[in-house]
Amino acid sequence: MSYLSPLLNRSGAVAAGGLDAGVAAHYGDPNREQRLLAGYLGKPPSAVVDLSHRGVVTVSGPDRLSWLNTLSSQELKNLSPRVSTELLILTVQGRIEYDARVVDDGETTWLIVETAEAAPLAQWLTSMKFMLRVEITDVSPDWAVVGSVAEVPEWSDRTVWQDPWPHISAGGYSYAAVPETEHPGLERSWFEYLIPAAELVEAVGQRPLAGAWAADALRVAAWRPRRGAETDEKTIPHELDLIRTAVHLNKGCYKGQETVARVHNLGRPPRRLVFLQLDGSLHTLPAVGSEVLVDERVVGTVTSSAQHYEMGPIALALIKRSVDPEAVLIVNDDGEQYPANQEIIVATDAGQVLGRQTGFLRAPR
Repeated sequence: MSYLSPLLNRSGAVAAGGLDAGVAAHYGDPNREQRLLAGYLGKPPSAVVDLSHRGVVTVSGPDRLSWLNTLSSQELKNLSPRVSTELLILTVQGRIEYDARVVDDGETTWLIVETAEAAPLAQWLTSMKFMLRVEITDVSPDWAVVGSVAEVPEWSDRTVWQDPWPHISAGGYSYAAVPETEHPGLERSWFEYLIPAAELVEAVGQRPLAGAWAADALRVAAWRPRRGAETDEKTIPHELDLIRTAVHLNKGCYKGQETVARVHNLGRPPRRLVFLQLDGSLHTLPAVGSEVLVDERVVGTVTSSAQHYEMGPIALALIKRSVDPEAVLIVNDDGEQYPANQEIIVATDAGQVLGRQTGFLRAPR
């Protein structure tokens, strides 16, 4: 049976679909909810987001961090309790299989993933444990996730993951075409609290709720890629600027490392993520999967679209690296066409870092 959040019983709740099926898209006023969530209608922000459909996998045992370190793109051996990070599980070809939000409480490592990823991730991890002292459990039915742009003081004793985006993690690297001080992700902080599912309604209480649409609009505006939205079966981390938060370039061997290193040092990612400011005169949003055109030639695909409370209709798209950064793009949604100005997220000269003296790309200071 598909999951349905108990918070869908809140007045005005309208169920979401797609990646957010099982929770509310909104509670009757998406624009106001987004303003509440962002803190526009008062400081500190008061609204929280029901993300209880998210998958949660735990890894316990004394070998958990060193073991996860060998399997993933992230350096985890010395991860301190309550410090948040992000890891990728890649294929041998370096393509993204899993993207997990990671926090350790000193005894257990918590992996927060998209709904459909929890069961297969737990199964795959179990198949890789061999004789090591680790225990893997899919605890999704027992734990709920609640999101917020600010820390919730009443939940200070709960396990929380804080999104590292857009800061460059140790061993990471920026592929962005803007100075780090101008990255729009700096305007969005993000926290995901782990709450026992049985306590969800009581924990949220009468706190204002914002729907998944509100959270996704702030994510898109921050250029933050999402597994299952910005990814497909061919995606490599470089195309989404995920080297900055999810990959440690100087750690030991892991599956897919050869591709990560080769593209970073010697090659170019074949595609690049872009932010689109859409023409709002149509008063609609293009569907995810809509074609992106240049002079009637298909050059990419819309991966996420949202109505932002300040910017209006916006989107993320994955396009060919060779597309002229000055080109005006057209988004084609089954014949409905939206002119779109592109803002470069991943630089057109991304990759080929070996021997590079100047350029947009930068490692952490």
